[in-house]
Amino acid sequence: KMLITEILKQNKNLYANDVALIEVNPEEAEKRKVTWKEYNLVETAISEPYRKQITWKEFDDKANKFANYLLARGFKKGDKVSLLLMNSIEWLPIYFGILKAGLVVVPLNYRYTADEILYCVDFADSVAIVFGFEFIGRIESIIDRFTNVKSVLYVGEETPKFAESYYEAISSCSHKEPQVDLSIDDNAAIYYSSGTTGLPKAILHTHKSLYCACITENKNHYQTKKDTFLCIPPLYHTGAKMHWFGSFLVGGKGVLLRGVKPKWILETASREKASIVWLLVPWAQDILDAIDRNEVDLQDYDLSNWRLMHIGAQPVPPSLVKRWKEKFPNHEYDTNYGLSESIGPGCVHLGIENSHKIGAIGIPGYGWQAKIFDENKNEVKNGDVGELAVKGDGVMKCYYKDEKATNDVLYNGWLLTGDMAMKDKDGFIYLVDRKKDVIISGGENIYPVQIEDYLRSNIKIKDVAVIGIPDKRLGEIVVAIIEVKDGFELTEEEAFNYCKALPRYKCPRKIYFDKVPRNPTGKIEKPVLRTKYSGDSRTAVEVQLEEN
Repeated sequence: KMLITEILKQNKNLYANDVALIEVNPEEAEKRKVTWKEYNLVETAISEPYRKQITWKEFDDKANKFANYLLARGFKKGDKVSLLLMNSIEWLPIYFGILKAGLVVVPLNYRYTADEILYCVDFADSVAIVFGFEFIGRIESIIDRFTNVKSVLYVGEETPKFAESYYEAISSCSHKEPQVDLSIDDNAAIYYSSGTTGLPKAILHTHKSLYCACITENKNHYQTKKDTFLCIPPLYHTGAKMHWFGSFLVGGKGVLLRGVKPKWILETASREKASIVWLLVPWAQDILDAIDRNEVDLQDYDLSNWRLMHIGAQPVPPSLVKRWKEKFPNHEYDTNYGLSESIGPGCVHLGIENSHKIGAIGIPGYGWQAKIFDENKNEVKNGDVGELAVKGDGVMKCYYKDEKATNDVLYNGWLLTGDMAMKDKDGFIYLVDRKKDVIISGGENIYPVQIEDYLRSNIKIKDVAVIGIPDKRLGEIVVAIIEVKDGFELTEEEAFNYCKALPRYKCPRKIYFDKVPRNPTGKIEKPVLRTKYSGDSRTAVEVQLEEN
């Protein structure tokens, strides 16, 4: 087992002048009316507003300089540093600099309000915070309320008065490897759970977890030095960069795309010769819908290098994968299942060789085990529904400062995921639903994911969320919130008629047409919907707190 900081050093030694990271900003390119020819001319440029890149040597040197800054400030091994940046070329060097210094990195959700930032920074006991332009107002409003923060670093131009310039801070620091004694069992990172309502849990991981992500992802998807990974999701979450870690392990290039428009994804995949693209369900749907509406023409792009499209972070409708394979018949496909508590990617995955099992989340990923338990922690037989549990080097150390919550989910080395699942006769695992999302109506257990998958097969439906709301007679009734595709019309009567193919007890009793809210990692924000449609007077935060 290696430290991921050693992998970075190794990549510099082996591939010093090869491009490591590229940041692409299509919105900036459109503002400047950059042509394809002009874009391609900057492939070797150090920096352009719409395309930036760094080599492995530059990546490692930047990380070393920041690590040496932190050590020079007197911060010690185990101290925490919060990181609040939009995806950018600086994000990963800063992340690795914190790790190289022996400190614990605390990535923060860019959607957090000022009060949520304050809570997360203080709860993690952070001694420093690094932030970008988009967060100046939020940080300024709470700057005097931080408990332990001694260093406030700004990444950008025209540093606000209350902060120190990150660039000036590291300018005089050595780019040589810091001398810090690290082991794989040392604390490495605190990731906050991905819910955007309520108080997120602080998930503590060790260096062993981070290395596990590298190995699992690489073995699951066979990355080589020749692969280029297109990274679109926010880097603060485990799912995005942990999938890139599989390419990082072998010195493969990573492309950070700022924006999720179908045109931008296809253009960037084409121009940067991406071979692996990880998507969320809504983005894949948007690409397919844009093709169907003739908003994009695949003939305009060179996608010959693109070999793998994979999806994670939420249940994947089989109908979506079928549509994708019709448009992109040469693509390999994989479904990834993971949690922040299991360091993100692939503790269970379908496997690119198992397309005949689409609909399943799959089998244990490389280095992982999986079981399905009943309420007494006994393994259920194939075909029965129980709670999915996983075991491997990527399981979190604990919920930071929350022994009870930790004991609720860790059992003899197994992580209880909170997801209800079943295993078929071939050993493939199917996700049934979140334990807390199961609807009990008239004594029947109803799993919303099954209804959502069925409704998404309707050509007029873009997205759907199914929730339970209180009912005096049945306990709960099934409610569907449907988001209709642009350019289509769907009546309530049509929707109810479409549901008649479902067993009667699973049919929605109420249907609402609305946008389906999702957090940055693509998960449906069901507490928000339950608050909105149940007539519950509690706030979404109160609902989430109760559910947690």
